[in-house]
Amino acid sequence: MTPRSFIAAVGLIASLAQGLATGPASAAPLHGLSAFGDLKYGPDFQHLDYVNPVAPEGGTLSLIHSQNKTSFDSLNPFILAGEAPQGIGRREPRSLVYDSLMSRAHDEPDAVYGLVAESAELAADQTWVIFTLRPEARWHDGTPMTAHDVVWTHYTKMEKGHPRYALVLRDVLKVEALGDHQVKYTFKPDGALRDLALAVATLPILSKSYYESHVFEKPTIKPPLTSGPYTFGKVIAGQSITYDRVPDYWAKDLPINVGRFNFDHVRFEYFRERTIGLEAFLAGGYTLREENTSKMWARAYQGPNVDAGLIQRMETPNNRPAGAQAFYINVRRDKFKDIRVRQALDLAFDYEWTNRAIFYGAYERGGSIFDNSTLKATGVPEGAELALLEPFRANLPTEVFGPAFVPPVTDGTGNNRIQMRQAALLLRDAGWRVVDGVLVNPDGEPLEIEFLDLGESFIRVVNPYIENLKRLGIRATARIVDSAQYQRRMEDFDFDITTRRFVMRQTPGIDQRNMWSSRAARTKGSFNIAGIDDTVVDAMIDHIINAKDRDALIAAARALDRIIMHGHYTIPQWYKKVYSLAYWDRFSWPDTKPKYSRGIIDTWWFDADKSAAVDAKKAAR
Repeated sequence: MTPRSFIAAVGLIASLAQGLATGPASAAPLHGLSAFGDLKYGPDFQHLDYVNPVAPEGGTLSLIHSQNKTSFDSLNPFILAGEAPQGIGRREPRSLVYDSLMSRAHDEPDAVYGLVAESAELAADQTWVIFTLRPEARWHDGTPMTAHDVVWTHYTKMEKGHPRYALVLRDVLKVEALGDHQVKYTFKPDGALRDLALAVATLPILSKSYYESHVFEKPTIKPPLTSGPYTFGKVIAGQSITYDRVPDYWAKDLPINVGRFNFDHVRFEYFRERTIGLEAFLAGGYTLREENTSKMWARAYQGPNVDAGLIQRMETPNNRPAGAQAFYINVRRDKFKDIRVRQALDLAFDYEWTNRAIFYGAYERGGSIFDNSTLKATGVPEGAELALLEPFRANLPTEVFGPAFVPPVTDGTGNNRIQMRQAALLLRDAGWRVVDGVLVNPDGEPLEIEFLDLGESFIRVVNPYIENLKRLGIRATARIVDSAQYQRRMEDFDFDITTRRFVMRQTPGIDQRNMWSSRAARTKGSFNIAGIDDTVVDAMIDHIINAKDRDALIAAARALDRIIMHGHYTIPQWYKKVYSLAYWDRFSWPDTKPKYSRGIIDTWWFDADKSAAVDAKKAAR
């Protein structure tokens, strides 16, 4: 998402182009927005193509927390302090409890359609956007949602919210209410104009009146006033959270919501260990689980409930960029500043053996921040991509101008002597030497590395890697911490190496500032956990943000990919092109799956007939 690119509704491209020629002006009201002007659904659409518009309502969907969350201690996801549960807001595709001005359609790369806002008027030069709010929009206590709530939300998040908001929204110049039902965002003329209207349109809106008597900037387990399709039900801090569907939800019949949010209750269960969570699932403690561990997927789904067909498994296509999953090296620390040290660490990781011996060959090796997408760099840079890189040739490694990064490849036997020899030579060239079996720098200080992670499941991957590092004389250890401590250390960048996965958008834009920019490297709580602080990276992010069409976006994204991957800030791990799902056979779903989402929570439904059959089989045993 980026400046001066075209955002418009289908059929309005010509009028906006005319507006660009004549200067700032208001476009006709738009029912939706997208980064490059393409909208699948017209202004009179009745429902999304990937829903069942007459899906039955009822029942409960209970599912395990994501792999990166093992607990929660706050219901406020908008501040730095505390760990919020899933479903609530900050990192979800759509909050279950908070509405936004517009909402994503998950069968398009970046399109949004009216939710709280019935329309948007976008200046031809994209320096402002006016949203007209629906007068029927309501909070769960029945009070109206107004433009004043939107204005208050923006300034409160910028001043007191998570630092990521300041990174993403720094080009918003002003937000003002034009009465109760219109809000105007004004953007910096040289800002991220393509992205900003989309970004502000999808931010959860908070209640100004509620926070006049409640403190915003502190963690709390007390449910706040919300507005979405669900409200807070039973909350057991650190263990489970239930969201209850709002029967008279004000936006239930809007086209963007028809056929969605069909479960009466959605419950997330939290477990300290995934293996314990699996045992609970097999026994019926909850009803759906996405499996991220290949060993479990291959061997652990056994027992009478599986044998009887009460538990089903399936794999569905994952068409999203695979995500930058890797060991992230914290280059803020002096011991990792030399690129040769980071290269050596990459060489010491034997992925081929890991995939064969531990993962049953289930994964593909990562080698890009945009794996599984057209944004991934390939071959040598040419054309528009090369033109972006050329002015910075003197500031970039020569490898950037050669073939795209490919991680080291071993023979898979576990005896990666060639790679280990290369790693030892790189460390020697970087000034490290082995003394009495310990790798030390010129000051005699040993190279010590701590792998920080959540849960025990990843130990089986890290321990063989640690053994390889020890062969180089590196003192490597693994530390497992609880969710709260892990979050604090990530927010403070207090780690050597950790494993993270950051899923990228189909249309990257200002989000890349939070991921890789120099400013993010110095912003507590940003996603730039590796600490990449490079003006050339910043320039490529600006090119992404300013791309005028998708071809320009692809060229800029590939250039960024080359620089980051050849900088060896990460040790790429792996990805799958499918979602691996296990579920109790109590559900049904539409024939069409949303291309860019699992679609489980918002498009599946409880199937009473299937559920009754499951209960009958259980009773007969």
